[in-house]
Amino acid sequence: MSEHVLIVGPGRDFPARIRSARPDTRTTVICQLDYIGKVRAPGENARVIGVRSDAPDQEWIDLAAAVHALHPFTRIGTFGERDQDHYAVIAEALGLSAHSTDTVSLVHDKEAMRVRLREAGVDSTRSARAADVAELRAFVEQCGLPCVVKPISSSGSAGVTKVRHESELADAFTRASASYLGLTNAGVLVEEFLDGPQFSVEAFSELGEHQVVAVTRKFSDPRSFVELGHVSPAAVAADVSEQIHGYVSGVLDALGVEFGPTHTEIVLGDRGPRLIETHVRMGGDRIPDLVLEATGVDVDDCAARQTLGEKVLPDVRAALAEDRPARSSAIWFASLDAAGVLDGVSGLDEARARPGVTEVAVLAREGAEVGRLETSESRVAYARALGETADEAVTAAREAVESLVFRLQVPHWRGATV
Repeated sequence: MSEHVLIVGPGRDFPARIRSARPDTRTTVICQLDYIGKVRAPGENARVIGVRSDAPDQEWIDLAAAVHALHPFTRIGTFGERDQDHYAVIAEALGLSAHSTDTVSLVHDKEAMRVRLREAGVDSTRSARAADVAELRAFVEQCGLPCVVKPISSSGSAGVTKVRHESELADAFTRASASYLGLTNAGVLVEEFLDGPQFSVEAFSELGEHQVVAVTRKFSDPRSFVELGHVSPAAVAADVSEQIHGYVSGVLDALGVEFGPTHTEIVLGDRGPRLIETHVRMGGDRIPDLVLEATGVDVDDCAARQTLGEKVLPDVRAALAEDRPARSSAIWFASLDAAGVLDGVSGLDEARARPGVTEVAVLAREGAEVGRLETSESRVAYARALGETADEAVTAAREAVESLVFRLQVPHWRGATV
């Protein structure tokens, strides 16, 4: 029987991956109108459906059901955070296998996630929803400083503030209560600050069984929390790695994750691993590429094949068991300390020619307004590199980025007349 896969969200390159995995497969994409321009090669799909951003769940269900009545869907998939909530309700309405609405809601709602993990005895990190600055102060009086104030639902480190002094609470609340990256504000969360190195854990699940693919070290800006770099695999001791594996499996069990790729961000402190947040998707920032280069596991390919009903965990484990030369893969991002209009970038050829460097790319187009590091969208370029150790890979990628020169046009400052 030929497959017809409904892909919720723009889908990146996954519609093409899924069609190429089985030539008789058709794909239909449904996503917000604001993101319909991100659908790649739209004419290669059976259809592309655009839905206004403020449409209720029932409208998404009705549009999908209308197509389902003409050309029944056999599978459903989603490959990014955008529209995952709609994916879950459509799947439930049409009887298609997917993450449950409860799991998707818990992953997106950082307050509900914290509550569930405390109830399950997995993570005791203190947190609270704050309706106003007074409630932030009440949390600080009980739990102390520093603390983290952030949106309950957001991505790309948008709106996150580390608060060191009580005088910063009002600004932090304002920042967290704004809307970012097309996501409407869902409230403000305050939680205790977790001190220690940060990691992301890339895992793959099947039939409720979880396999950690790689532990990736991440480096974040201390002010904005925006990620500046990643290296996979992280240089951690075997016993620490085992502890992380067990902890992340407990998190995924508590949240009801049964299949698919997950990207879980943690802090490794004095109390062991503690959760920052988790996602029922593969990591961003080219992390799947780093993992593929370091471990031989193609997480994106596994996600596409599993969407078509294939069992992939045996292949994941076989790749991890292979005897491979030890090497690490790193990425480092460039950010600016000034705001202006990007007039050009020099040093690209020299950066690409550096030992170990595999890719250098500019993220901001010439003529674009650029500024200081506020969200992941503020980053202007990146470099990727390989090394025999994590430190070697990070150093090569970071030095490549630091060798780039960015020319900016800045507004003319008019001083006071003397």
